[in-house]
Amino acid sequence: MKPASANSPSAFRRRIRAYVTSLTVILIFATGVRLVFAWDYVEQNSRQALSVIPFTFEPGNIAASIARGQGFSSPLRVPTGPTAWMTPVYPLLLATVFRYVGIYTFRSFVAAVLLNIVFAALTCVPIYCAGERMGGAGLGAGAAWLWAIFPNAILIPFESMWDACLSALLAATILWATLALAESRRARDGCAYGLLWGLALMTNPTLASLLPFLLAWLAYRTYHAYRVDNEARPWLLNPLLALGVTILCCVPWTVRNHDVFHTVVPLQSTLGLQLSVGNNAQSTDAQTHLVHPLNNADERAKYVAMGEIAYMRQKQREAIAYIESHPRRVADLWVHRFIAFWTGGSPHPFGDFEQIHSAWFRYVLIFNIAAGIGALAGIVLLLWRRSVFAFPLAVFPLVFPCIYYASVALPRYRLPIDPIVLLLTAIAIASAFHWTARTDAPIPRSATQTPNI
Repeated sequence: MKPASANSPSAFRRRIRAYVTSLTVILIFATGVRLVFAWDYVEQNSRQALSVIPFTFEPGNIAASIARGQGFSSPLRVPTGPTAWMTPVYPLLLATVFRYVGIYTFRSFVAAVLLNIVFAALTCVPIYCAGERMGGAGLGAGAAWLWAIFPNAILIPFESMWDACLSALLAATILWATLALAESRRARDGCAYGLLWGLALMTNPTLASLLPFLLAWLAYRTYHAYRVDNEARPWLLNPLLALGVTILCCVPWTVRNHDVFHTVVPLQSTLGLQLSVGNNAQSTDAQTHLVHPLNNADERAKYVAMGEIAYMRQKQREAIAYIESHPRRVADLWVHRFIAFWTGGSPHPFGDFEQIHSAWFRYVLIFNIAAGIGALAGIVLLLWRRSVFAFPLAVFPLVFPCIYYASVALPRYRLPIDPIVLLLTAIAIASAFHWTARTDAPIPRSATQTPNI
């Protein structure tokens, strides 16, 4: 039999597949499309406005305070003293930008946007690697391509000077590291995993909701691996090392908060405010900032007079009282926030689709809904196959959003789990089209002979 010609259809298909599944190609595309959209955004807005407005929210206000030498303080545009409004990583990044290129300058906006674009584009790497580990290069590339064209991940880098893009990169890396650590028996890998979690919690404390579930899955997998190999080594070593290192990474921030506020604030102080903003007489189906101290002068004055911790505790009491006294209205608000969370911010998606004739809006809406449905299909598929990967993937969309259903649902709050949402969608697509390279089945039942979750 003669070898296939370099110009034969089969050789051409192999070249196309090599390009399509190339992580380098995906990274270049993802970076390019985000730069193009960011450039268009800059062209449509004045440089004076872009120098200030994107930074007038809490991270930018805290970063400006740090850059001026006033410490980690003043999240509300006016001097209010030290704060634990958020954890320090992203404000410190913005403060570094301010120190080098100026506070509230167009150059600082460009630098911050470029940072977000880098974080968003690099998210392709861990999600590709996680998909490749689960089902081959085809699955990994499919998930990475979905992320590359995901509208939220294109828009948020230049529309929101928050930690969402960095949080998405860290969450995707946590998933990849979790799958890798399940196959590792080296103590240093457990410590590295804990350092990753420490960085993630110092960036986005809401990710802490995933930590116990992923550590429990790691402990389960390690236990079965040691039992199969008849080894006597402590199977809880890596999960415990990871937990210990994670706690140690958070201790300095907790100690700082205690020294400043004379009470225990483990990570951040704003849970009470978030609950109050989403559960009060003025709350709407989506969200209202009418009672947020950033926009409400009376609330801001109350915050300054009471101090941060007392103010947050009062807001929590008010929120709980309102939830208890208005259960039907609160349930309705939570349902609409659930819908808004999974549609990209629209609590009434069908009505908005009919009334808003923007093709881009409809693309964003349809993509978000399709991704949510695809993630659900991916979870069902993994459970049906009894895949070992079902549990660690499912906890991201099932556990992480719960706090936002009860408080505030914005697209940037969902972005940290969107890489995993799109990986689950890719799994559903791969199953439908038999699109993997490692095995005949889209998702292997298990990497070992142990029972699957």
